[in-house]
Amino acid sequence: MTIDIRAIPGADVEQALALTELAFHSKESEDERERNHKVLATCERIGAYDGDTLVGMVAAHRFEVSVPGGDLPCAGLDFVVVAPTHRRRGVLSRMLDEQWRRCAAAGQVLSCLWSSESAIYGRFGYGPATEGYGVEIDSARPLALRIDPDPRPLRLLDPARAAAVLGPTYAAQRSRRAGRIARDDDWWSAHVLPDDEDEGPIRVVVLGEPGAAPGGYAVYRAEAGDDVTRAPGVIEVSELEADDAAAAAALWAYLASIDLTSKVVAWVRPPDDPLLSFAADRDQVRVTRQFPALWLRLVDVGAALTARSWAAPVDVVLDVRDGVLPANHGRFHLTAGPDGATYEATEAPPDLTVDVRELATCYLGGTPLGRLVAAGLVTERTPGAADRLDAALRTPLLPYAHEDY
Repeated sequence: MTIDIRAIPGADVEQALALTELAFHSKESEDERERNHKVLATCERIGAYDGDTLVGMVAAHRFEVSVPGGDLPCAGLDFVVVAPTHRRRGVLSRMLDEQWRRCAAAGQVLSCLWSSESAIYGRFGYGPATEGYGVEIDSARPLALRIDPDPRPLRLLDPARAAAVLGPTYAAQRSRRAGRIARDDDWWSAHVLPDDEDEGPIRVVVLGEPGAAPGGYAVYRAEAGDDVTRAPGVIEVSELEADDAAAAAALWAYLASIDLTSKVVAWVRPPDDPLLSFAADRDQVRVTRQFPALWLRLVDVGAALTARSWAAPVDVVLDVRDGVLPANHGRFHLTAGPDGATYEATEAPPDLTVDVRELATCYLGGTPLGRLVAAGLVTERTPGAADRLDAALRTPLLPYAHEDY
């Protein structure tokens, strides 16, 4: 069997959507299919063909992802599928080899994805770089708070016109946390504020006077209750951004006060969300799940490490293992600090032996390297080396990704 790896032309996008439905056991509505067609049309598409039949696909968004100290170009993988008739034949490996070639040509030093099966992507060098918490608020009673909420007024916006108001606030917040993608107008309309009849109307609430910079905002949907079972409705929060804890308290209190509902759910929040600290009753505000969110791949380890900012000086030799991209594999001297970083090949004895997936897991500052040493995934050859590197990697806020694109 000969499998040809090549670009998927626009004429084959419908075949690509059919392959996605086959692989994920789904049947999309006409609206969903139209949306996915538009998304695929804007992505780079790599296909695996058996003759004229598409049997595998990897699509990639052209992202700018926030990292400590700035942004980096990133290939955001999506629609990663292999037909069930062609699994375990190296199809995905060959498509990703082509993806790495394209990343190098485009200067994309990172790649990211949301994983449907966590066991798959570690062998390709991806590590879980952000963690998500699912949060649920019992809103059958007012939200009890330990702090005073911001007293500024709340107002609802028309979602069709909200991006212009929300955009600057989102941009400011993403600069504070790593792991977040930059948005243009098309992304706001298609992914954040879509006109989606299947899901119900989007609501947008903003904190602050008209014309003033918002102190925060929330994007949510209200799921109606059941008249037969008398089950009350649910508020589903897709996004909440706030300048500070008082602004966040005002928005959460509002969401918990909406009539004819008894529960507020947010499918992913950062582990250091201030809500979990300023809630007066942690039986009322619960973490319902904890999971790896955004998976990251350092396509060019040296470029990634020297592009981010560093919280403290560090001087270590890393023995990096990368079985997929040979240019990353080897021994390197990392010297970094608040004034910048250098990363050069060396023959010096290593302080740490680390697989590229563990470097990706720690890169945004969300997972301490020392935790991976304790787990047996990183070897510390010089005592204290992991602590020194952790101090340099540390960020004021944990990284956060919530857009499962």
